[in-house]
Amino acid sequence: MTSTVILQATGGFGQYGQLIMLGAIAVVFYFFMIRPQVKKAKDHKKLIEGLKKGDKIITTAGIHGRIADMNDTTFLIEVEGGVKIRFDKSAVSLDATKAVVAPAAKA
Repeated sequence: MTSTVILQATGGFGQYGQLIMLGAIAVVFYFFMIRPQVKKAKDHKKLIEGLKKGDKIITTAGIHGRIADMNDTTFLIEVEGGVKIRFDKSAVSLDATKAVVAPAAKA
């Protein structure tokens, strides 16, 4: 008798309520997971497209250097002592030229 009453009391939403909850979870997932990643990818692509010869950059490996030459998919980066290293464009994580100028403008 008690188990029958408990089972009857737990059916709050029904079939449409479950669909609404599933839709709400999908919307929350989109706004907190997918949308920020797409925005970050667009910003990174814009950063890479805006780089030019002579800009100071920092790679994802933490190497600091200046762009000496550019190809379609790679950068030739000049580091300390005139050493030149070729990196893929996707390895660039930060434009150090703009990062250094921005704090100076605030001061």
